[in-house]
Amino acid sequence: MKFMKLGSKPDSFQTDGNNVRYVSSELATDIALIVGDVKFYLHKFPLLSRSGRLQKLVTTTKEEKTDEVNISDIPGGPAAFEICAKFCYGMTVTLNAYNVVAARCAAEYLEMHETMERGNLIYKIDVFLTSSIFRSWKDSIIVLQTTKFLLPLCEELKVVSDCIDCIATKACIDVSKVDWSYTYNRKKLPEENGNDPNWNGVRNRPVPKDWWVEDLCDLEIGLYKRVLVNIKNIGIVSNDVIGEALKAYAYRRLPGFSKGMIQSGDMAKYRSIVDTIVWLLPADKGCVSCSFLLKLLKASILVNSGEMDKFELVRRIGQQLEEASVNDLLIRAPEEETTMFDVSTVQKIVQEFLMQDKSAEIESLEESHELQETRRSGILSEASKLMVAKLIDGYLAEISKDPNLTLSKFVDLAEMVCNISRPAHDGLYRAIDMYLKEHPGISKSEKKRICKLMDCKKLSVDACMHAVQNERLPLRIVVQVLYFEQVRAAASSGSSTPDIPKGIKDLNSGSHGSSRSATTNTEEDWDGVATPEDLKALKGELAALRLANGVGGSERNGDGKSNVDKAAINKMKGLLKSKILTKLWSGKGGQGDNSGSDSSDSLGSPNPEEGKSTPSRNRRHSVS
Repeated sequence: MKFMKLGSKPDSFQTDGNNVRYVSSELATDIALIVGDVKFYLHKFPLLSRSGRLQKLVTTTKEEKTDEVNISDIPGGPAAFEICAKFCYGMTVTLNAYNVVAARCAAEYLEMHETMERGNLIYKIDVFLTSSIFRSWKDSIIVLQTTKFLLPLCEELKVVSDCIDCIATKACIDVSKVDWSYTYNRKKLPEENGNDPNWNGVRNRPVPKDWWVEDLCDLEIGLYKRVLVNIKNIGIVSNDVIGEALKAYAYRRLPGFSKGMIQSGDMAKYRSIVDTIVWLLPADKGCVSCSFLLKLLKASILVNSGEMDKFELVRRIGQQLEEASVNDLLIRAPEEETTMFDVSTVQKIVQEFLMQDKSAEIESLEESHELQETRRSGILSEASKLMVAKLIDGYLAEISKDPNLTLSKFVDLAEMVCNISRPAHDGLYRAIDMYLKEHPGISKSEKKRICKLMDCKKLSVDACMHAVQNERLPLRIVVQVLYFEQVRAAASSGSSTPDIPKGIKDLNSGSHGSSRSATTNTEEDWDGVATPEDLKALKGELAALRLANGVGGSERNGDGKSNVDKAAINKMKGLLKSKILTKLWSGKGGQGDNSGSDSSDSLGSPNPEEGKSTPSRNRRHSVS
């Protein structure tokens, strides 16, 4: 830390009690100056020779016939006045970063200019500031912090603006010219603590570009904003570093911010910090992480920031939503809401994400009096879309645990990403299953509505195994899952993929064809859940199919299909004729040939030979 000593005489100021200061001298004091709650008994001559204000005040007191002068409004209070008084006496006084601004403001108040005496205090302090303080990174920050207690005078003296300019300029210098002593807030490296016996005293680690960000966190938000604006205006520091500086400030100044919350305290102050950080965010996408933006959004909601600030955060988050995690999106709902999480805000974020990928726009340009059209395609990559779809699946699974979450909120959010093609629907299935588990009282029509979001063909083998045992799913979904698992098993083993029976197709559309079918296969039957006995039978069949599909080296018969494949397909045909799936084909008996998918090659064809029950088939359906 830089310092400057003034004067050479010994300090002879003494205290009499708590509120009296005087100069020990052979000469009697002839003036009393009241500064706040402290009374100074001093001599007129050394003071009046250097202070124009005291000269005027003493003249006034003579007219009023009193020896007391009240200067309680002097900036810096008793401490700053004592520095000025000692300087007038020629006593030794030390100026440093902590007291120099107060002394400068007090000297200005006392009018200690060069016109009073050459080499007066104002001149000496100004030289000290420009030649020492403003050249030191650490001292400049300390001085800037002290100015908040001395406004507006230090603003008028341009101490604040000069200090801010110096700090901003130093933050923008080439890192090769930065000495590590600048970053006094950082943790010391092992070699600097003397813990590295092999250190030769030469620092060979490069200085990071964001070396200054932690140091500026000591500043109050108003001064911090002005410094950051100056740094941005200089235009040398990258937006990534600016983003890192804002992140560091938020973590330092907002208690609980790292956990997505704000601890109780001065909410007006916290709101000012949040709003300022949002205002300072660089325009470039990606200069701060999506996780940080979501934490800012949570904080802005908690401190009740303005709608424009929240909208700006939602817009920015939507632009890089693929970077977010499920935990990032779990925004607590306002206290007046019955739900646990703020799903509406997440919907707005997803909408902002999807808006980036609008259909191609046509822009009209006029060049050389000719109308030209340029086409701009969507900017979202398929990978980004897929990541967001998976993110929303995971988010839905988490919020489904809220017993107060309405079905419409769940479905509306899920439908926002339904057009994004996903190779697997396991995440969506998990979310749907979680909702059904936590909301057992929903109606059959509501179950049908939520299950329509899922494509059974896109469930993994493990998800299929879970689904066919799931007593919460409607029977139509269980049947579809089992059938498509059999289709996949046949395809992976090299067998021809069977046509989808008309009954299975009808399950997807909700239509059941003929009136006869409608009388047997009512919506209530298929929207109802399967019984435990039904699920046991389905589970056994799926396990048998998976086992058959996993057998390697099976012999092939004349038509190119393995014997195991034939057995697996026959098992499925037997299952489709069982009591669980009889509903699908109950209207076909005695009608002769059916169309397309009901041909003799289809799994669902009512072939008399295949329809005969065998002991082994009966035994298979009797086991659990």
